[in-house]
Amino acid sequence: LGTELIRDEIEEKAKNDLHFDAVLAETARWLEQQPKGFGPELIYRRIWEVFFPEGAALEGDKNRHVAELRETRKVTITKPNSEPVEQPVEEILLTANILLTTPLSDSVEALHCVSPELIGDVLKVTEEPQRHWYDHPIPVGIAPEKNEVVYGLRGLDNAVAYEKNKRNVAKGAKLSCALSISVTHDGLQDIAKPIVMEMIRSVEGLKHLDISLWTENETRSLVGEILAPAAKHYLGIDAYKELGLVIGVNGEYGRHYSFLRALAAFWKVCIDPRLKGTFKIDLDQVFPQKQLVEETGRSGFEHFKTPLWGAEGIDSRGQPVYLGMIAGALVNYEDARRSLFTPDVSYPKEKPKADELVFFSRLPQAISTEAEMMARYGENELLPRTCIQRIHVTGGTCGILVEALKKYRPFTPTFVSRAEDQAYLLSVLFDGKEKFLRYVHKDGLIMRHDKEAFAREAIKIAEIGKFVGDLARVLVFSYYADALPWDRNKIKREIDPFTGCFVSRIPITVTYLRLALRAAWLFERGKSQQACELIETAAARLLPLIRQIRTSKIPFRDVFELEKRAWNIYYDTLENIEAGLKKGDSKAVLFARKGRELIQSTKVG
Repeated sequence: LGTELIRDEIEEKAKNDLHFDAVLAETARWLEQQPKGFGPELIYRRIWEVFFPEGAALEGDKNRHVAELRETRKVTITKPNSEPVEQPVEEILLTANILLTTPLSDSVEALHCVSPELIGDVLKVTEEPQRHWYDHPIPVGIAPEKNEVVYGLRGLDNAVAYEKNKRNVAKGAKLSCALSISVTHDGLQDIAKPIVMEMIRSVEGLKHLDISLWTENETRSLVGEILAPAAKHYLGIDAYKELGLVIGVNGEYGRHYSFLRALAAFWKVCIDPRLKGTFKIDLDQVFPQKQLVEETGRSGFEHFKTPLWGAEGIDSRGQPVYLGMIAGALVNYEDARRSLFTPDVSYPKEKPKADELVFFSRLPQAISTEAEMMARYGENELLPRTCIQRIHVTGGTCGILVEALKKYRPFTPTFVSRAEDQAYLLSVLFDGKEKFLRYVHKDGLIMRHDKEAFAREAIKIAEIGKFVGDLARVLVFSYYADALPWDRNKIKREIDPFTGCFVSRIPITVTYLRLALRAAWLFERGKSQQACELIETAAARLLPLIRQIRTSKIPFRDVFELEKRAWNIYYDTLENIEAGLKKGDSKAVLFARKGRELIQSTKVG
């Protein structure tokens, strides 16, 4: 199947793209002229011209590429936000996702934070087939000192305590935190919430967080008891199936990511009209508050108050933009000792190896990280009235205003299995007759990534799954770009080099070659068990995706349009409830009350 697909893809691309055909022919001639036995390190640059042109374009002077990309991302501010976030703890809904998987061991003694009545159910799940794959999920029963939930919530609670000590936050205020729980096995779904509650209870002294937990069960209630009946009442449509498709937390990354963002609009209507935005973190990240103040002059939450978040401007291409989203940066735990402004992805010094000979995303990632994430504005961030917009963002350390949610209605499709954060913007990349929605880069809004410090074991276990997810990312992003209602070349110009490098002109070829080269490299080094696991995992995850791609002329377009319609129903429904509340409409009051009751039922403690 693979060789046939590769041949068909190459022939089709060469027939329809004369430039690609010429590059392919020239590269073949060049390879034929080389002496036998020459090393692969001598040819990867030429190979990239065919398989990885985004990387080939970045060879040479690193500083020049960084400067050019930063200039491309520049936005001239025309109107700062006149009503920025002023009280982050009261005006921001913080969100995070918890990814749960089966225990590392079937030993009862090794199960931590699992109540006795659930142990049998937990062990039974280990016999089930895996349904969903995530990067380094949390094994049920892992020791508290290695548990991401325990670590992250303790760090977040400490961050809010720091803000209170600085008198940035009212003494009795609590930060609202909505945590979704996604599971790798179906059998974990009904026991996930009590398991996570045990984890949270093990964190002594949480005083400053108001935590709510959302599993697939809670999102079903949201759809079945509130949203679908409200859509029927206000819009006259039966939307249960459509809303249930997009509103949930299990499945690929795109599903829970979109839900956590969209939840803020529901929260504002039913719980707190003061809410201005939502911000997502990963629970292996913390705000290094003291160091933030020392190096940036502001605490973590003070960075949210910038009038750049919600500003309007003109980008380097002359396009009007609305900076309704915000993005910060990460620093690795070890690197933070030097400075918070240390890129979490360093420029590669070593030569590409194995699959990197045909696809080396670390190169554009390093350039993009330095150009976008490490940009600094100086003391007065609105002088000389320019800032950086972000295309390259991370799943944590980014947020969106509720106003932007309601107006643009961005989402990550449910078929997106990796880089859900970057796929989110693609859904509305060129939407908006007046201004395009974009992320503003907030310099100094930096979280420390501590996963390596406390969960090395989980990272190592997830290496193969993460690589296969990266392969899926090339397939999904490449065909997703074709499914969007804009010209593919225009999309590429906007999102290159890093996000765009996953939009390949020959995605099936690149995917098969990367898998084959990585497996061969593992076999050559005597790591046959890892190589076999890689091939088996790739077959389980990629073959269904490839079959899905082959069954449609324009893969994902129907799904994208269906999900866009579903999200429009969601926001239209909320707008009707909100308008009804202002008029004192009894139905709106009823739906809002049910919303408050549902949210209250998700609270911990």
